[in-house]
Amino acid sequence: KITENAKKSLASLKRENPQLEPTLAIIQAHNDHLIQETNKKFAEEIGLRVVHIRLPEGSSKDEIVGEILRLNEDPNVQGLALDLPESLYSSKVLNAVKPEKDVDGLSDVNLGRLVHDDAYDCLVPPTACAVMELLEDLGGRTVLLVGAGGAVGAALQCMLQREGAVTLSCQWKAPQLQTKLHHADVVVVGSTKPDDVPLSWIKPGTTIISCSRDVLSEKHNQGQENSHAAGNAVGSLAIAMRMQNMVKNTERWIRSQQYREWDLHCLKLQPLSPVPSDIEISRAQSPKAVDVLAKEIGLLTDEIEIYGQTKAKVRLSLLERLKDQPDGKYVLVAGITPTPLGEGKSTVTIGLVQALTAHLNVNSFACLRQPSQGPTFGVKGGAAGGGYAQVIPMEEFNLHLTGDIHAITAANNLLAAAIDARILHENTQSDKALYNRLVPVVNGVRGFSAIQLARLRRLGINKTDPGTLTEEEISRFARLDIDPSTITWQRVVDTNDRFLRKITVGQANTEKGFVRQAQFDIAVASEIMAILALTTSLQDMKERLGKMVVANDKKGEPVTAEDLGVTGALAVLMKDAIKPTLMQTLEGTPVFVHAGPFANIAHGNSSVLADKIALKLVGEKGFVVTEAGFGADIGMEKFFNIKCRASGLVPSVVVLVATVRALKMHGGGPNVTAGAPLKKEYTEENLQLVADGCCNLQKQIQITQLFGVPVVVALNVFKTDSPAEIDLVCKIAKQSGAFDAVPCNHWSAGGRGAVKLAQAVEKAANQKNSFKYLYSLELPIVEKIRIIAQKVYGAQDIELSPAAQSQVDRYTRQGFGNLPICMAKTHLSLSHQPERKGVPTGFILPISDVRASIGAGFIYPLVGTMSTMPGLPTRPCFYDIDLDPVTEQVKGLF
Repeated sequence: KITENAKKSLASLKRENPQLEPTLAIIQAHNDHLIQETNKKFAEEIGLRVVHIRLPEGSSKDEIVGEILRLNEDPNVQGLALDLPESLYSSKVLNAVKPEKDVDGLSDVNLGRLVHDDAYDCLVPPTACAVMELLEDLGGRTVLLVGAGGAVGAALQCMLQREGAVTLSCQWKAPQLQTKLHHADVVVVGSTKPDDVPLSWIKPGTTIISCSRDVLSEKHNQGQENSHAAGNAVGSLAIAMRMQNMVKNTERWIRSQQYREWDLHCLKLQPLSPVPSDIEISRAQSPKAVDVLAKEIGLLTDEIEIYGQTKAKVRLSLLERLKDQPDGKYVLVAGITPTPLGEGKSTVTIGLVQALTAHLNVNSFACLRQPSQGPTFGVKGGAAGGGYAQVIPMEEFNLHLTGDIHAITAANNLLAAAIDARILHENTQSDKALYNRLVPVVNGVRGFSAIQLARLRRLGINKTDPGTLTEEEISRFARLDIDPSTITWQRVVDTNDRFLRKITVGQANTEKGFVRQAQFDIAVASEIMAILALTTSLQDMKERLGKMVVANDKKGEPVTAEDLGVTGALAVLMKDAIKPTLMQTLEGTPVFVHAGPFANIAHGNSSVLADKIALKLVGEKGFVVTEAGFGADIGMEKFFNIKCRASGLVPSVVVLVATVRALKMHGGGPNVTAGAPLKKEYTEENLQLVADGCCNLQKQIQITQLFGVPVVVALNVFKTDSPAEIDLVCKIAKQSGAFDAVPCNHWSAGGRGAVKLAQAVEKAANQKNSFKYLYSLELPIVEKIRIIAQKVYGAQDIELSPAAQSQVDRYTRQGFGNLPICMAKTHLSLSHQPERKGVPTGFILPISDVRASIGAGFIYPLVGTMSTMPGLPTRPCFYDIDLDPVTEQVKGLF
């Protein structure tokens, strides 16, 4: 009956979950094959998969615990049971089993739940269940447990007492044993009876039940004709009960895999006036442990990899677990054309999620880019937000984090080294020598690697035996014939180092005169960073890495990372970097920090994967707020045309960040310079300057409307802004087509200062959304560039240099013409000229060059000259950064 019920229950679960293959792992440390066969027989009958881990007899407790810990972390194992000699059933061993995998119910957690009558959450030990199944009408009867100690004995006592039995317990050597046996109505035997205890001590008619493992093995026989001996039934029945527990555990496991409501405990803020420095604010707040935060937002323990106390990587397996969960609302934070100081998009992003979650009780996630070390030690400083709207701990956010940028640096430079090494080896060896080294004999066997076989297939050579290639095939396979003058792949370092903008490589005598000019880019400008931000899975990332074009061969055909045989190695270096990093805001709401591609050259957005995971976690009514780099003309346009195409996600709302300071600059105010005091025009009320500068805000609203998405203007308020200036901006924004315009004070007040913005975003997200891309991918490259220049920037037309036109022709011929466009342009003006503020018109946009990031999946035209390696200023931020050698606290970050 038990087996049949368990079988029906499991069949029902499998119908609802077709991919389900519940697996029970049993650790066995004895040579009793009968128990193993019985477990296997019952499992097969019910439909369970059983994996037996047979350890040698005499294995130590530490060896068993080690095996338990391994199985605890195996996501393919839903239940764990132990078949061990009695001497090994210690607290240390039993409590090593995760309570959620403990099908035998022997851990302290499960026993505690049983004692507290928490039947819903606990699993009862199968042996105790079997005993109770065999006993009837226990009310008022005396039950003696002999040699039944430990977890099973405790469970039995608890259950027997609940049924009204009088329970006694003693060991075989106890002096009162004979008396207790004589008065017992039921005797439950937990271990083998010693020979010196005569059966005559048990009164006739007593029910005897044996739980000893020896019974199942038929090594022990009670042999008392006058007693009702049900010993043999306990062994098989207990195993049937174990399988029933496994089915219950599977049901609980399925529930645990489903979306969970958040149980988020926000952190309290007590804003001070005047507002202290960012690092002082960050340090004054005690963040939650990251595993606590992860549990609050519904992450499972095997879905996070913890780095220290306050940050963790989140595994991509979550996307598969929650694939049927509807996405939340998708909000993009963009901005007007900024001053060189930046207008606070990151701060608005964080203030908005703090307002949504900590003050309006709406699930929300911020998705931010990882800051580069370049700006942190250069002139801009960190990017954790600011004031009472920032990510904490801010020093960890700004320094290294979980090493993703270092992984990109390692992968990028491995590929760079592979290019130069391949050119050297091809130039100094014959076809035969080159081939013999590329496909060597190893242990007497010669074979192609998987990536070499893939190259052969691409070349149309359908052979797998290295000895069968013709001389012509050997030459085609072994020679990439890279044209050094066409190499586009540069080395990178995550430091502002202007002296690496142009270098010479190959000057050592060992390089045999193969000298060439090259350069370093900053690490975040690497195409691998752009790939990390746009990839949707590990497989997708591998394919993108392989497609990266690093040069052309001497026939003008592209040479890829796959041709160099380095794709797998790059994927290995990036295997951890692909996972988003979980952190938190000052108010304890969740943040994903992942990827940080250059906003001028690449698409300037955080990762697709972080957004996708966050959209599942927030639930259907929640919000994911992600940030685009620079103004709406750059970051937002690329977000829509590149990132949304890669992800398939549809945005709900755009939050457009503006400041009175930036609007005054666009209205004709004096230049704003980083590090220099603001001129009086920016610190005193000037309504005319504000009104004149609102043309830029109006233009950016119009750009947003091109994509059919509602826009809410967030006016980031500074203490020097007057009420009249604030009202004027909000009035003009609404008249210009914004759904709403709201002043925000989150920098000084935290989430409370962005509540009105959060409410406006909620309302806008419920508006009809008619999102559309700006252009069709099938259009020619030049036409796509022209559409962006005219419709977004306001240019009259474009003008391609001969070099740019030549590249367009080459990419079109090579089959790359259907990729989206990623314009490399200054962020300081809608035009290509940084000094032209407001809304320039009538200009011709010059395209000096056109390049391609084929792995990332876009063509990037260069508007004028764009530096991919920033330099350090006269007085960099590092003058103020220091470490306290006693407390190890970082000082001077901002």
